[in-house]
Amino acid sequence: MNGFKKFLMQGNVLDLAVAVVIGAAFNSIVQSFVADLLTPLISAFGGLPDFSSLRVTVGASHFMYGKFVNAVISFLMIAAVIYFLVVKPYTHFKERAAARVEAVTRDCPECLSEIPKAASRCAFCSAEVVPA
Repeated sequence: MNGFKKFLMQGNVLDLAVAVVIGAAFNSIVQSFVADLLTPLISAFGGLPDFSSLRVTVGASHFMYGKFVNAVISFLMIAAVIYFLVVKPYTHFKERAAARVEAVTRDCPECLSEIPKAASRCAFCSAEVVPA
């Protein structure tokens, strides 16, 4: 039982739990954005985007493929919103932050090992190097 308690109290499990809760809350925001803003915008230009009444009847069975088409279109719109409003800005920010990080090491001119920038002698080959 002690191991289970330790497992639950690890940072990874708690981080995952917080991510699931935040993701569920964010899901409602994205769903509202798609249903209340994007779908009416699309219907203003292309007619009513509701395919739920489309179906194929084979014998006594009704295949409601229109609901599937609606689900696929909704998924694609949600994926586009997530990509353009979350993923793309985040990666842009991350790349800019990584570019600002100044290097603290450099390569030794003799053995090409990584040494601290302020070093005057290589720790690997003991060659004298000019401090940067």
